[in-house]
Amino acid sequence: MTLSRRSFLRGTVGGSAVAVGLPFLDCFLNDSGTALASGAPIPVRFGSWFWGLGHTPGRGIAMDGNTEIIFLEETQPLIPFAKDLNYFNAFNTPLDGRPSAVHFTGWVAAKTGNVPRTFGDTPEPTLDVIIADQIGGDTRFRSLDLSSTGSARDSYTFRNSTSRNAADVSPLAFYQRVFGPGFVDPNQADFKPAPSVMVRSSVLSAVHEESKDFLRTLGAADRARMDEYFTSIRQLEHQLALQMEKPDVSEACGIPTPPPEEEELGIEIEVAQRNHKLLTDILVMALACNQTRVFNMLYSQALSLLRRRGESFTHHTLTHEEPIDASLGYQREVAELHVTSMRALATFIQAFKDIREGDGTLLDNTLIFANSDTGNSRVHSVDNIPVMMIGKAGGRLKTGLHITGNGDPITRIGLTAMQVMGIPVERWGTRSLETTKTISEVLV
Repeated sequence: MTLSRRSFLRGTVGGSAVAVGLPFLDCFLNDSGTALASGAPIPVRFGSWFWGLGHTPGRGIAMDGNTEIIFLEETQPLIPFAKDLNYFNAFNTPLDGRPSAVHFTGWVAAKTGNVPRTFGDTPEPTLDVIIADQIGGDTRFRSLDLSSTGSARDSYTFRNSTSRNAADVSPLAFYQRVFGPGFVDPNQADFKPAPSVMVRSSVLSAVHEESKDFLRTLGAADRARMDEYFTSIRQLEHQLALQMEKPDVSEACGIPTPPPEEEELGIEIEVAQRNHKLLTDILVMALACNQTRVFNMLYSQALSLLRRRGESFTHHTLTHEEPIDASLGYQREVAELHVTSMRALATFIQAFKDIREGDGTLLDNTLIFANSDTGNSRVHSVDNIPVMMIGKAGGRLKTGLHITGNGDPITRIGLTAMQVMGIPVERWGTRSLETTKTISEVLV
């Protein structure tokens, strides 16, 4: 049967005809083609925070084998949070003969368990996607992905090489997305589902019923494609159904003040820091209001393009061009920019810690996986990449520990994070990155 690309799934809602367009099928293409008020436990959230270019060797933390974290010059902003995080060092990224794609291989290995064959190759999903598939289906947003740099493509969350999760970059647009139409305040006394949500729910149900006859007209490949499409519709129906129910009361939830309407986006450090703070303040309220349980925040790209206002050299350019200060033994301006990154991370952590939740804080009920792309900012090495776990994950994690990997694969950290979040995975990674060994020292 020949179908037109203009074919629709049709249904009827309240006597009115409705129609939903179809995805690109083969038949359309050529041959080339603790506890809440309800008694449920307080949800544990998972998120990532990324910064580019790591640390200057010998200036991050003391690598003396001590289990206490000794913060050095570039990590001084994190001292107030020493009891809220774990710092991992001396975990390596064996390449198994593959070339290192600069500013790419390191973070891909840490977040997917694979050494990419080439730049742009992400054959496996990042760990946040794996976790979102497990815990993100019962909230309005499966995940919220943010970037301070002004570019939606600056996002290191992938399902595969061709499926990147675009980042929200505008604080105003992000606020409107989360707290605009469709947001239901869980603390309002008079709960009424939004009419638009009710209509959309009915429309999807009608289309789903009509689809049974349509499937009989398709070949095997197109039926498989449509099954994927309907699975997505069913997931959306489930999320819409949640909006039809009164949310659990959350004392921590409060609608934040909208950001200013006049915005500036870009890679100037002053602009990125301002937007990072605005995006963070909206994000923590979205989490407290149970709009999502998974998030990703990118402060700077792997090859950090942030630069001070009025200057031409970026953070990345300086790692190559700035001479080593003879009296200090390191690149002075690069080191200062590394401290700036850690100040941003400290701001991020503090925002979670400021939200009271149950008998603790939002940070206590969150696991933040913070990592960079390199262990040596000047030579862009992929061994000893700094990684932190921040927060107690609802009491599942011990914190305040410095864990030395002694050359073990960096995938041990990601495997541990996924198991902490309840993902039923016993083995993770490929080739020399494959591991079954969790980091038991941090587990409660």
